[in-house]
Amino acid sequence: MRKILSIIFMLVSFLTCSQAAFAKSKTVKFVQVTDVHYFYGNDDVDARMKSLAKEINKIDGVDFVVFTGDNIDSPDAKALHGFLHYAGKIKAPTYFVIGNHDVSKNSKVDKAKYLDIIRSHNWFYPAWKPNYVFKKNGIVFVIVDGAKQVIPGPNGYYKKDTLEWVDKVLTKNSKHPVIILQHFPLVEPRKMNSHKTYKADEYLEILDKHENVVAVVAGHYHTNGEEMRNGVYHVATPAFAEEPHYYKVIEVVSSKNFLPMVFTQLREFDL
Repeated sequence: MRKILSIIFMLVSFLTCSQAAFAKSKTVKFVQVTDVHYFYGNDDVDARMKSLAKEINKIDGVDFVVFTGDNIDSPDAKALHGFLHYAGKIKAPTYFVIGNHDVSKNSKVDKAKYLDIIRSHNWFYPAWKPNYVFKKNGIVFVIVDGAKQVIPGPNGYYKKDTLEWVDKVLTKNSKHPVIILQHFPLVEPRKMNSHKTYKADEYLEILDKHENVVAVVAGHYHTNGEEMRNGVYHVATPAFAEEPHYYKVIEVVSSKNFLPMVFTQLREFDL
């Protein structure tokens, strides 16, 4: 049986609330799966992905699913097609973040090719670039790419033009709550220099300029961690690839005149 391993976490509290306020609240519920590390030609891996899709499809009220990087174990077109075959069985809209295991120009699966393959499985997939924005029920979701495709490695790197783009997106959506989805955390769930994000402080300085960022949701460290920093909730989720296999169900609740709240459930997947 599935276990709910973490109790509900509240991102921000407010001083007063009323039944009327909650009645008018907007909620977005999504599933985050990270670090699947799918590889082609393994029956156990295929069975696990197939069962994951079935399990997610049984969860009520899921607005979308996001795979936050390292979706495949190495940049291989066959592996990506295999992964997307099973991800395509999920009924809710599905989005993908690129991780450090996903792309490499040397293997001929660069970011452009990666997105081309995704679109070959879903003609309506909204992303033509690794950084993109989508909206659900008044909440803005921003997918931010920090993977290197030339000399890939475990250290995240959010380039200057990427950070400038994030700054512009946050400014443009200043009146809307924003959730950022990415592979590499900005606040480490545990100390690990080999995985640390390069110049994370520059990214954090941009977040500090804006009051509309509610949370940053990431993976990469294969470790669970949730920490508040300057009003932004930094969420890291363990790897689905490892035993026990984990994913998170996350709900964002917003209502007029009240700050948004984030509730998370860490779930153990039972094949």
